[in-house]
Amino acid sequence: MTIEIQIIGWAAAALGTAMAVAFTTTPVVKLLAQRMGAMDVPKDNRRMHHHPIPRMGGLAIFLGFLLSVLLYVEFTTQLRGMLWGAVIIVVLGVFDDIYSLPAMFKFCVQIAAALVAVLHGNQIAVLSNPNIFSSNPYWILGPLAIPFTVFWIVAITNAVNLIDGLDGLAVGVSTISSMTLLVIALLVSDGSVVILMAALAGACIGFMPYNLNPAKIFMGDTGSTFLGFILAVVSIQGLFKFYTIISFAVPFLMLGLPIFDTCFAFVRRIAHGQSPMHADRSHVHHRLIDMGFSQKQAVAVLYIISAILGLSAVVLTTSGAIKAMVFMFALCAAACVAARIFLHNNDKKNGNGGTPPADDQPLSAHEEEDK
Repeated sequence: MTIEIQIIGWAAAALGTAMAVAFTTTPVVKLLAQRMGAMDVPKDNRRMHHHPIPRMGGLAIFLGFLLSVLLYVEFTTQLRGMLWGAVIIVVLGVFDDIYSLPAMFKFCVQIAAALVAVLHGNQIAVLSNPNIFSSNPYWILGPLAIPFTVFWIVAITNAVNLIDGLDGLAVGVSTISSMTLLVIALLVSDGSVVILMAALAGACIGFMPYNLNPAKIFMGDTGSTFLGFILAVVSIQGLFKFYTIISFAVPFLMLGLPIFDTCFAFVRRIAHGQSPMHADRSHVHHRLIDMGFSQKQAVAVLYIISAILGLSAVVLTTSGAIKAMVFMFALCAAACVAARIFLHNNDKKNGNGGTPPADDQPLSAHEEEDK
């Protein structure tokens, strides 16, 4: 009990430090982004804003996280590899936010950053067998450990990047995911992961007031890829090392929203004969906007979905697979009913000549035509 209280105390200190640093450095980063030309200009209908907004705000998140980790987390080879990889990701993100680098070049650098983390010991060596009726409870990856881990890190890095399409969406979902892993790590008494996730959540919370709609600054690729990278690597340290069903299912629940959105986007693009990396306006958040939700409503819906998945991951860790699945289906059913009622009332109001719900920002010309 005393050890758990100490861990909670250190986690609270890490969260508070990261939050304070991110909150106080974001205005400075905003000025720096403006001077360096790191501006997001609304040049296509995928963007939900209508005037240039500074990006590169993820640099403040990185600074808050880094200072907190240096102060409160014991250094290990794995942590050193994660931080070096994160530095590579952040530097890449800064240059991309300024110069819009080619996708293939960014992909190669992300692989290099993942390799740095992997070669320092952050590896998925064993996977639990999702077939609970099998006589073999887990799989030893052997020589496949390095490529599989690199794939996981790069995939989650880009998955979080792809959901960064509405004000406050990626930073909020990352906060929920990090708090989910924090709770799970606390339940299994993994102090280092608890503090790491507290630092990440604190940095996100400190940046959030500037990023919620209407956003004053975007995190850019600097922030979204950094958040994805850290969540991917820490999930290896905190979840994949267990030889149980949770080591297979929990990471996919915890990061379920970005994983689903990325898989759906890739399948959709390939089905239409496009490159999987081709940008479009059919992500989950775009579809919610097209359904009539405002930006704030769409973000709230996705926060709820992410929280449902996170709660299911926690229940799975503590109560077993069957209870977790029942819990998740019950929450999903309740969310679907609530959404149906909301949409029905919304359509009814609009059909009776009422005023459609106002968006949080003016509509683009393309969206005016859709309306």
